[in-house]
Amino acid sequence: MHLSRRALLYAGLATTATAALGGTTAGCSVPNGSTGRNMTLWYWTGGLSDKVVADAKKRFTDVSLKPAQIGGYFKSKLLTTMTGRAYVPDITGLKSEDMASYLPNAEQFIDLRTLGAEKLKDQYLPWKWAEGIAPDGSMIGFPIDTGPVAHYFMPEVFDRAGLPTDPADVGKEMDTWEKYLAAGERLKKKVRGAHMVIDALTIYQYMIAQGTQRYVDEERRFIGDHEHVRRAWNMAIDAYERGLCSRYQSGTPDGNAAIENGLLPSQIGASWVAGDLKLTVPKTKGKWRVAALPGGPANNGGSFLAITKSCRKPELAFEIVTWLLNADNQTRGFTDATLFPSTPASYQQEAMRAPDPFFGGQATIDVFGPTAEKIPIAYHSPYDYPLDQAVSDELRNVNALGKDPRRAWKDAMAKCRRIADHLGVLT
Repeated sequence: MHLSRRALLYAGLATTATAALGGTTAGCSVPNGSTGRNMTLWYWTGGLSDKVVADAKKRFTDVSLKPAQIGGYFKSKLLTTMTGRAYVPDITGLKSEDMASYLPNAEQFIDLRTLGAEKLKDQYLPWKWAEGIAPDGSMIGFPIDTGPVAHYFMPEVFDRAGLPTDPADVGKEMDTWEKYLAAGERLKKKVRGAHMVIDALTIYQYMIAQGTQRYVDEERRFIGDHEHVRRAWNMAIDAYERGLCSRYQSGTPDGNAAIENGLLPSQIGASWVAGDLKLTVPKTKGKWRVAALPGGPANNGGSFLAITKSCRKPELAFEIVTWLLNADNQTRGFTDATLFPSTPASYQQEAMRAPDPFFGGQATIDVFGPTAEKIPIAYHSPYDYPLDQAVSDELRNVNALGKDPRRAWKDAMAKCRRIADHLGVLT
């Protein structure tokens, strides 16, 4: 077993030493795989419900389950241990944004189909299930959570701008990005200092997320200059040139103050953004509602559990994984850690249907649930991330520094082609 040089390059691990793990993993497993007496589970803070994990330790007594929350750059640490074949966890979390770089090295993980995963397929979202499948057809990732995206808005501010305030009406009257920007024009005229969009990159990223293609296709050809990318870029630039984008940065004190003052009354974000709003702008409790995303469903975030080839008891590990991630426990993951379930059966459970006071008593599952079920199956290439970074950086240069959009697009495409050539992508 080995990781390809390209995978290591992509992960930025060429100079990472195995010793960098230090005390984080000491005692969690043994070199060259588990003895079977202990079973280690790696995840990150908030990656699973700690309460459900604690219950799993009590439930599965045939083995000593040893959970470990790994801090820092999780992917780097995991790939380092797997490359060194030492202290490799039996069960590990894999983040959705990293899945494309794990899939070409599927031989490092146990094919979950051999353990009976196909029998459970109908219980999970089809698009999420598909993300855990490698090009050779093996399944390495079992679905944890998802990140369905929605439109968070302040009805009181929208009302001042003459915009709809009921979530259903907002979703209907702003069902396209063009209509959303038109609403932004009205907001700008009616509410002094208010902006519909925090930055142009927000529109670009979510339009890309709504499609089924990114920057590289299944034949390893660069498609970052095709219509789906160009249209997203043009829409983002249109928002910028119409003065609908703010100069605030998300998560900063100034940005949070603008939200509290009703100057950023529209936020596009995944289900987990609800937790961010509650944490960063608690004074806005009751002032938000949630509507469907303009342009159609999209996802941002989520994760998987995988079983490594170092695991000595894969059948038991699979039993633990599937118990951790059944519908009831995924509902607990939502209430404990705001992990939106990949199990549609969870959406009907009382805990997920409870009115949320922060959102004026709205049952937000009525928006997030249908969104999660309609997200399209998309192809994700292991080369997409650095290419996306090149385009996003240039869009930031436009929004924050005033760079000429035409020059920025040309520079973005030039950077993409250099990166693609370096990675062996056909241009």
